[in-house]
Amino acid sequence: MINILKIELYKIAKSKRSYIGIFAVILIILIAQAAMLWEGQSMHEFLTKNLADAFYMQGNLVNGYLMTYIVLNFLWVHVPLLIVIVTGDLFSGEAHGGTFRLLLTRPVSRFKLVTAKFLTALVYTFILMAVFAIVSLGLGVLIFGKGDLMVIYTSVNILPEHDIFWRFMWAFGFGFIGMATVASLSLLLSSMSNNSLSPILSTMAIIILFTLITTFDFSIFKYIKPFLLTNYLDSWQLLFGLEVDKAHLIKDSLILILHIIIFYSVTLFYFNKKDILS
Repeated sequence: MINILKIELYKIAKSKRSYIGIFAVILIILIAQAAMLWEGQSMHEFLTKNLADAFYMQGNLVNGYLMTYIVLNFLWVHVPLLIVIVTGDLFSGEAHGGTFRLLLTRPVSRFKLVTAKFLTALVYTFILMAVFAIVSLGLGVLIFGKGDLMVIYTSVNILPEHDIFWRFMWAFGFGFIGMATVASLSLLLSSMSNNSLSPILSTMAIIILFTLITTFDFSIFKYIKPFLLTNYLDSWQLLFGLEVDKAHLIKDSLILILHIIIFYSVTLFYFNKKDILS
């Protein structure tokens, strides 16, 4: 099992598309930080102009923590695409290249192969999220410094500097669970396809459709939303309330983990029954 996992990780490391996501994440963050550096004063005036009459503003509101919070909102838009570019190819790339027969003629069980590919997808997702966290938070604090964080989410919350860092660590941790769920979905679709493009496009189409359903507050969708993974991807924002709703956050995390287990189980069941013709 360990040897199979090493081989799968080596394949990821050798693939050029694996670095597209990493470089794209870094580029998005750098562009956002450059824009804030250029428009920092304007942003400060925008943040404070409606609150100046009610609050006395002091200190640096446009800081690295605010920068990281803004960049985190890109997570649900850009990162899923960057993940499925790699994970959507893990099964379908083998089928398209005709290497499954060669792999399975060796004493390798399908269970071990599927599990190794899933673990590889989780490792890649973790690396991408780690780069996201280090560059956005680390570079953001280095360039813009620290300070209190003003968050507008259902209400205006101003979080003191000493009470922020742990929230971001948990937010990135929850983000990893959410993106691992997306990766698991793309792996499931990849196992059903013989070309790389189909699972990538299918996964993104599903994410977009589910996002639209969860965004629109129509009564017809009320009974569907609890079953959609996109209904839980933005729950990291709960960490930036004055009081963190831990029970709600844990529940949403467990629901996403349940999605991962289901996607993995269906992939394993399907792949075990699949006729390998290439």
